Amino acid sequence: MKGEWEPIIGLEIHAELNTKSKLFSSDANRFGDEPNTNISEVSTALPGSLPVINKEAVKKAVQFGLSIGAQVNLVSQFDRKSYFYPDNPRNFQITQYETPIIIGGTVVAMVDGQEKEFQVTRAHLEDDSGMLKHFSTFAGVDFNRAGVPLIEIVSEPCMHTPKDASAYAMAIKAILEYLDASDCNMEEGSLRFDVNISVRKRGEKEFRNKIEIKNMNSFSNLELAVDHEIFRQIKLYEENADKDPKEVIAQSTYRWDPDRGETVLMRKKEHADDYRYFPEPDLLPLVLTQSYVDDIKKTLPELPLQKEKRYVESLGLAASQAFFLASDKKLADYFEDCLKSCTNAKLLANWIIVEFPGRLKEKDLILYKTKILPEHVSELVTMIDKGDIHGKIAKSVADEMVASPGTTAKEIVAKNPDYQPLNDKGAIEEIVDSVLAANKDSVDSILAGRDRAMAFLVGQVMKATKGTASPQLVNDLLKEKIAKVNTK
Repeated sequence: MKGEWEPIIGLEIHAELNTKSKLFSSDANRFGDEPNTNISEVSTALPGSLPVINKEAVKKAVQFGLSIGAQVNLVSQFDRKSYFYPDNPRNFQITQYETPIIIGGTVVAMVDGQEKEFQVTRAHLEDDSGMLKHFSTFAGVDFNRAGVPLIEIVSEPCMHTPKDASAYAMAIKAILEYLDASDCNMEEGSLRFDVNISVRKRGEKEFRNKIEIKNMNSFSNLELAVDHEIFRQIKLYEENADKDPKEVIAQSTYRWDPDRGETVLMRKKEHADDYRYFPEPDLLPLVLTQSYVDDIKKTLPELPLQKEKRYVESLGLAASQAFFLASDKKLADYFEDCLKSCTNAKLLANWIIVEFPGRLKEKDLILYKTKILPEHVSELVTMIDKGDIHGKIAKSVADEMVASPGTTAKEIVAKNPDYQPLNDKGAIEEIVDSVLAANKDSVDSILAGRDRAMAFLVGQVMKATKGTASPQLVNDLLKEKIAKVNTK
């Protein structure tokens, strides 16, 4: 069914900027405070209050535009977007409609191991609304969020799969974090996604009516919602093949219900005319100089794509490892802190990407949020790299590091006699001889060219030494002794 149809997907990403104050007032921009404490005449739209633009918010918007290779408009304009809702005290939002601060740009994301480019239409500044809080018998409004600066990033309708959408959103999140423009805390609502979806028969040139799904705040829900909506639209079109497509699906706004696993209609889609946009009379046009933009460009930090390429070219990481690390700034920072005292970057990456997360998953923890410090991980990896501990022991040490965060690998090894490495070649040789004597069939298999039996023999020796022997030494001894058998 899906093969005949082409999904068309576009994203609108709303990111709260982490400025100290709000977009048009000096009120604190801070999450989690008591309701209605970070407010003023401007936040609550009292008569006579006037907005004043936040310079830091403008700077962060310019940084984002430059980071995606976009055009930064030296002159942009604020507009009023009229709508009534209880958490919107003015009955209009101050946004940028006709002339946004950012035009165009390209975002590179990894989808199924392949780099893809996605085009951005525009990004503009606007202020957030307050929050409605529902109780058993009434609802209240918290205006602390009213006026918080947002950057809205609007993509071209250039995505075609749920994974395209989530990969693009993850790439945007990473850029904002690297710029320190937003904390991107999706649980607190500082990063939210609106996704527009339509489908059309392959070969069609015109877009069909789109459905907008509002306010998603997780990548998994984003993928689920897009996938569900694609199949819902295809099903409707195929069940009503004799009708005009415009009658089958009306342009509407939906929400995603994760419990029901389906999209739910909220309202018929508004059009631009419904918002009655017009230039904001209380704000002059936003005028920047080219030298201001150039100075910001000179101070841009290393961005995710640049870091990813450096990890591959300078550290020798696999592309998948580099992408995984570079996509999460805090994890990349943790990795680089580890590198200060560890020289084996590839082995280190494996422990940070695979081994420790696998152990922390059951506890629902993230490595960089635990008491397992970067130097503790570096110490463990260095001990493995030097051959001080091997395979099974290293994994057991990591288990104990997770169980008792803050304890170092050396402390754990020193306290446990079973973790002491066996480096006595003579002792290992005796065990190798006994394993070979007990497994003559495996030796014959190796001599006949069936090398898979070697892994079995290594395993038997490691089992006998409780994992304390050097795997390399065990391999060397086995090969040496089997070669002698072959020459007899």
